[in-house]
Amino acid sequence: MGIPAVRMNHAVLYVSDVERAAAFWTSALDMEKVAEIGEAQAVFLKLRNGGNDHDLGLFGVGSTGRAEGRPPGLYHLAWQVDTIDELAAAKETLIALGAFVGQSSHGTTKSLYGRDPDGIEFEVMWMLPRAEWPGMEVAVVEPLDLADEVARWSGVQTAHELSLPISG
Repeated sequence: MGIPAVRMNHAVLYVSDVERAAAFWTSALDMEKVAEIGEAQAVFLKLRNGGNDHDLGLFGVGSTGRAEGRPPGLYHLAWQVDTIDELAAAKETLIALGAFVGQSSHGTTKSLYGRDPDGIEFEVMWMLPRAEWPGMEVAVVEPLDLADEVARWSGVQTAHELSLPISG
């Protein structure tokens, strides 16, 4: 069975100049910077009128790419599921397809990573209830204990919460 994604949640781009790219996207789409990780040359942006914790991630790689050889371009797209139970089932689907490459917690989101047959990375993620967001860092990378998250959040639907703007 396929993963029951409800929407594309965010995109992440490799860019040659992260500050130039952030200035462009904040002007072009009325976005605001919500997090910056200097050592990773990463900036996370959200639409001012949107309800997401971030809509676009930018990772600076220089004009020819970092040591990993990643040139500017798409890094990954993130597909959102509605419940943590669906995320756990998605892990089994990715494993069965030979596509699973990892998992992590990003504070407001719990994420799995896969690669398609061409090696293009993608994310399948579940977002915590909005009431849990205050005080949480956006873009933190921590280990994910999926079994513990399922035990805590089983049955909680959150995709509908992103249709409402974040209030101040």
